[in-house]
This record gives sequence, structure tokens and C-alpha cells, in this order.
Amino acid sequence: MSAFADLSSLDLQRIWNSVHGRVVHGEKITLGVIELDPDSHVPEHQHENEQLGMCLSGSLVFRVADESRELRPGDTWSISGNVPHEVHVGPEGAVVIDVFVPTRDDWREAERVEPRKPRWP
Repeated sequence: MSAFADLSSLDLQRIWNSVHGRVVHGEKITLGVIELDPDSHVPEHQHENEQLGMCLSGSLVFRVADESRELRPGDTWSISGNVPHEVHVGPEGAVVIDVFVPTRDDWREAERVEPRKPRWP
């Protein structure tokens, strides 16, 4: 198995309704390039994984615990494990990078879907 892959060669997976990702799993870390559909909503949830991320394109309103902020390309977030958070995506959709420690093992079996034209910049 090679240490390298082209992002477009990775399976597109359904993470949530209206949220799809191409995911790379390491031994201790998961990296996802996540495509969020326009005007979609990721409901409040929490997980044991620490999560870091950055908006690559589009916009979203991200709420972490009691703090909300509108994010645009270049903006980042940091979420400790087990902290509730949710996302409202802007009218143009968004593409983000999410990194999780430990790995998002629940994503390993996420449904594979038909590839579509990537929306990343």
C-alpha cells in the first residue's frame, strides 16, 4: 500500500445528510476533506475525538459549546473531546478540512456514494 493518494481517487463517503467526505485514516489520526451542501445543517453532536478544522471555501456558522461564529476561507476551529457543536452551512455550501484524534473509526464504515465533481478549490 502506497503512502500517497490523490484526493479525487479516495471514495466519497456520506458522513451526515448533505455532508460528504474523502477521508484518510492514519494509526492515530483521521483527516477528512468534507463537502457540505448549501443551506445544510449538521445537528448538535459531540464525540470523544478532539477536532481541528479549517474552512477552504464557502461559509458556515459554527457553534462550539456556547460560542458561535461565521467562518469563511482561512478560518479555523478547535474543539476538545465531548464538547457539543453544530454547523449551519451558507447558501454557497462549504468545503472544510477536519482532523480528528483519535481516529474516527465510525467513519471507516460510512456509506460509499457515487463520486461527484469535487467542490474543493
